[in-house]
Amino acid sequence: MSFENLGLIEPIQKALKAEGYITPTPIQEKAIPIVLQGRDLIGCAQTGTGKTAAFAIPIIQQLVQNRMVESGNRRIKALIVTPTRELAIQIGESFEAYGKNAGLRHTVVFGGVAQRPQTAALQRGVDILIATPGRLLDLVNQGFIHLNTIKFFVLDEADRMLDMGFIHDVKRIIAIIPKQRQTLFFSATMPPEITKLASTILTDPARVEVTPAASTADIIDQSVYFVDKENKNGLLLYLLRDNVIETALVFTRTKHGADKVVRLLNKNGVLAEAIHGNKSQNARQSALEKFKTHKIRVLAATDIAARGIDIDELSHVINFEMPNVPETYVHRIGRTGRAGHEGIALSFCDAEERAFLKDIEKLISKSIPVVKDHPYPMTGASAPDSRQAARHQQFPRKSFRHSTSGSSERQEQPGRKHFNSNGSGTTTRRRYS
Repeated sequence: MSFENLGLIEPIQKALKAEGYITPTPIQEKAIPIVLQGRDLIGCAQTGTGKTAAFAIPIIQQLVQNRMVESGNRRIKALIVTPTRELAIQIGESFEAYGKNAGLRHTVVFGGVAQRPQTAALQRGVDILIATPGRLLDLVNQGFIHLNTIKFFVLDEADRMLDMGFIHDVKRIIAIIPKQRQTLFFSATMPPEITKLASTILTDPARVEVTPAASTADIIDQSVYFVDKENKNGLLLYLLRDNVIETALVFTRTKHGADKVVRLLNKNGVLAEAIHGNKSQNARQSALEKFKTHKIRVLAATDIAARGIDIDELSHVINFEMPNVPETYVHRIGRTGRAGHEGIALSFCDAEERAFLKDIEKLISKSIPVVKDHPYPMTGASAPDSRQAARHQQFPRKSFRHSTSGSSERQEQPGRKHFNSNGSGTTTRRRYS
């Protein structure tokens, strides 16, 4: 199927062709016709599946077809709420690309930067507003935003809203938007609290489910290096000698760890910058833009800072430190292998992180192959025992030219709620290191 088969209007088809889009992803193919029918939607999909276009394209079309494009004092008709600044900006870029021939106006509001440019755009009038919860409510309370004309409401990455503590803000937003609206609800997972929220804000929704979280692991070539903690720096530099790694997104568990990686790499001639919660929004956007345009080779990131980052054709993700929440591993490696493209994920595992690796392999239902042929093998009592070694496929890795199989030291990872087979759950609170 092509986008031409989805009944899209000419301005949108023209914009998609200009972007080089021909074939919709599975969620786009399933969701766009449903949204165009005016139905509420639950989309179970993570970032990287093309879900932004799945809601942006039909919203643009309905605004145009229903003659909601105003020439004078425009009022907000579509509201998209998303958990992170980076994702909000990227959704704004998507509306810009798909709607460039539609005569619509949009703006993005988020915290961490001066609000004056955002309020100036709002005062000029917008049709579509993309926002993070905190700044949205701030501007509503100040009288810069009025939500009584909303016709389309999108809640994106609802489970991340829960993880990051935004769920009460989301409920406050829902309470002040019109009840008569079309609601599109997207979440990678559906824990009980999110399922309950969906049931209260959606009316007879259609459900579209693509690429469950664990299946991301099936399309990305993964491997793990057992290495002593003190040798991780040397191993990272060793791997980056291979020019096949044109760019790499390197994950650490802490802000301090991300900064240390950047200092190490820059000292050794590898251009790198970091993004994390202690960086200003402008600094984070600058680093991301340099990475996208290959002005720097490595972007070091913590998990919360990297959520929602969408980098076309990123080939490598390196887990410098293993995440202590297994679902986080899936979200990390999902930064590569976007929308079905190939990707490679390399992980460094020291003795203290073996339990994290075991939990990850349990989640993805597969053993991650071990790379034995490298200069920094784990030594002495720390080395994997023979039973663990036998559990993994072990092989040498000399080149990355291969195809895929299908303040400071605070950890920027929220607690996750883990659920057993009967649906009951307990919240695991991660201690800050």
